[in-house]
Amino acid sequence: MVKIRTRFPPSPTGYLHIGGARTALFNWLFARQQGGTFILRIEDTDLARSTEENTRVILEGLEWLGLNWDEGPFFQTRRLDLYREFIRELLDRGQAYYCHCSPELLEQKREQARAEGRKPKYDGTCREKGLGPAPGAAVRLKAPLTGVTRVDDLIKGPIVFQNEELDDLVLARADGMPTYHLAVVVDDITMEISHVIRGDDHVNNTPKQMHIYQALSRPLPQYAHVPMILGSDKTKLSKRHGAVSVLAYREMGFLPEALLNYLVRLGWAHGDEEIFSREEMIAKFSLDQVGKSAGVFNQEKLLWLNAHYLKESANERLAELLPPFLEQRGFPVADPGYLAKIAGTLKARSKTLVEMAEAAEFYLQEELTYQAEAAAKFLTADTVPVLEQLVSMLKGLAVWDLSELESVFEELIGRTGLKMKQVAQPIRVALTGKKASPGLFEVMEALGKEKTLGRLRQALEFIKES
Repeated sequence: MVKIRTRFPPSPTGYLHIGGARTALFNWLFARQQGGTFILRIEDTDLARSTEENTRVILEGLEWLGLNWDEGPFFQTRRLDLYREFIRELLDRGQAYYCHCSPELLEQKREQARAEGRKPKYDGTCREKGLGPAPGAAVRLKAPLTGVTRVDDLIKGPIVFQNEELDDLVLARADGMPTYHLAVVVDDITMEISHVIRGDDHVNNTPKQMHIYQALSRPLPQYAHVPMILGSDKTKLSKRHGAVSVLAYREMGFLPEALLNYLVRLGWAHGDEEIFSREEMIAKFSLDQVGKSAGVFNQEKLLWLNAHYLKESANERLAELLPPFLEQRGFPVADPGYLAKIAGTLKARSKTLVEMAEAAEFYLQEELTYQAEAAAKFLTADTVPVLEQLVSMLKGLAVWDLSELESVFEELIGRTGLKMKQVAQPIRVALTGKKASPGLFEVMEALGKEKTLGRLRQALEFIKES
C-alpha cells in the first residue's frame, strides 16, 4: 500500500496568496483524509527575491488557517549539497552533460530559431561532445528526443506531450546553483512524496520533471493539477480584484474557518453542501470531486460564510479576537467578560470582526454621543417621565437578566399606557446613541446595571440642557 505523503512548497518571494492557500489546503486535506503526512518545504533558491520576512508571513498564514504540517519546514538553500549529489549521479549515468554554450550564443540560437519559425529550444550543440566541467559551463539533462510523455493526471485526466517539443533543460546553472526543476524532483524523491497536488500553471513543468525521474530510475509520484482561481471578470485573480493575501483577510476581520470553508468549495464539491467543519472537510474530501474548470472568487459568498461562522462562534472566542480591531478604533482593551457579552449581542448582525468592532463602539464610549437626528426625534421633554420612571424601577432590581428586564418593561408599559415601540425607541437612543441596535434587553444586560443607569441619567441631563 502506498504511503501517502503530500507537500506544499511556497516560494518566499511574496506573501501566502489565496491560490497558494487553497493548494496547501487540498494537500493537507488529502493527507489527513488518507492518514498520510503533510510536508512544508520553502523553495528559497531565488536568492535575490526570497526574504525571511516573506517566510515568516507564509508560516503565519498557514498557522492562522490551522494547516499544521507534520514535517518541515525544509529550506532548499540548506540542501544544495544534496542537489549536487544528484547532478553528479545524472552525469555518471550519462543522463546529463556539460554545456559550454555562452549566454550570448544561446540567445543567438534562440533568435535564429524564431526567425526560421522554429521553437526557440536548445539545439543540443553540446549534447554528444562529452565535455567536462569548465568556467561558465552549465549542466543539462539528456531529455528524450522522440516519442511522447503521458501524464495521468488525477484531476485533468491523461495529458500527452510530444518529447520533440521539449528541451534539454538546465539542471545546474553556470554558477553551480541547481535549477528549480532539479531541486523540486530531488526534494520530492528524498521526501518520498507520493502525490504532487499543485496549481495547473505547473502542468507544462510536469513532463520536464518526469524526465528527471526517469533519468534517475526513480518511481514517479501521482500528479493532480488544480484549476486556477479567477477574479469576478474571469481573469487570473490578482490585486486589482481586491485582497489576495491570506493575512489581509485576517486583518479584514474574517475567521480562518470561513476562509477555509470558502477555499475548499472553490473547485471542490460534495453534493450541494456549502457549510463544512474542518472535520467534515477531512472526512469528505477526495481528488475525484475536484472540478476541471477554474473557480471564480466571490467576495459576497465569503462574507456570507463569515457571517455564518461569526454567528456560530462562542462569545468568549470572539472576545479574544476583537481587541485588535477595537484598538484600531482607539478603544483600550476591555474586560474579556464584558467583551463576550458585547459580542453576544452583535454576532448575528455582523459580517466581519471589523463590522463588529464598529458596531461595538457605543458599548465602549465613556461619554455616549447621540446621532443628531435620533436625539432630536426621541430625546425630547415628553420622554423625561418615562426615563425617570425606568431609572427608579431599575435601581431596585436585584437580578439583572433578560427575564427581569422584560418584566420591568411590562410594568413600565402598564404604568404609562404607552406601546412598547413608544417606550423602546427613546430608551434605545439613550443607551446606544442610535435608532437601530441589537435587542434592547440584550443591550441592557450586556451594559450591566451601572452603565445602563448612568446612560439613562446622561440622557435626562441632555434633554434638560437642550
